[in-house]
Amino acid sequence: MAYRIQLGLLFAFPVLLVVLVYALGRTIPVPVLGRDYVITMPLPDPDAGIGLPQIAGPTDPTRPLVVIDAGHGGPDPGAVGESLREKSLVLGLARALRDRLVAEGGIRVAMTREDDRLIVLGERAEIARALGADLFISIHADSAGEREGVGGASIYTLSETASSEAAARFAERENEADVINGVDLSGNDRAVNDILVELSQRRTSERSIEFASLIAREGEGTLRFHPQARRSAALAVLRAPDVPAVLYEAGFVSNPSEAEALASPEGQERFAQVLARAIRIFFARQSDG
Repeated sequence: MAYRIQLGLLFAFPVLLVVLVYALGRTIPVPVLGRDYVITMPLPDPDAGIGLPQIAGPTDPTRPLVVIDAGHGGPDPGAVGESLREKSLVLGLARALRDRLVAEGGIRVAMTREDDRLIVLGERAEIARALGADLFISIHADSAGEREGVGGASIYTLSETASSEAAARFAERENEADVINGVDLSGNDRAVNDILVELSQRRTSERSIEFASLIAREGEGTLRFHPQARRSAALAVLRAPDVPAVLYEAGFVSNPSEAEALASPEGQERFAQVLARAIRIFFARQSDG
């Protein structure tokens, strides 16, 4: 009997802690070594929708739209190096790319975050979908821990297995959905919609891979790439079924010289120049097709 009571208390403790958090106004004073610490637990408003960012560039809605996602932010620093945090480094790169695209004209640009705030992972790709983006680029940086000399950029696309799983989940969630990749799903039965979403995901994956190849090609001789630069993974931020997307790991914050180079105006300019060129070639090919 005593064992059952102990087991029950073990499972009940997390629930009691949450109740206590609310009762104390979401803060818990924790006396440690004679000092008072406060643990703050901000809870998001469940009724709040996704705040959509403003779009810079041409006002013509027929112009292609790129959504740039600077990873991490706010209380989430991402990878941490000797003097730089991933969240700050990638925000600088994202701003440089946005500014270059806007200066060159012809392409609309939006950023998931323009300052040091945290965007929930699941909302990043949803922002791109809600804006009707034609391309989504998530910018990150890596860490090699204690290993020295590791560096170079990597370009991720969604793996084939993850792509199929994402399509299945999206079809399940959105079987009463409206339009995917220009195809009206309303009025179709579940089996037809499953097939259409799968085809949409496959087409999106192909375009994502094409864009990743353009980054590697245009960056040759200008950007430093990791020996295994082209990769695929089951990354949640890439799972929108109708927006071509890549995750660009710009380099390693654990490599001090590489991190400083990426954070420098010259490094940001090299990055923006390559990515902007790849983006323009990508859209030119889409319009020709």
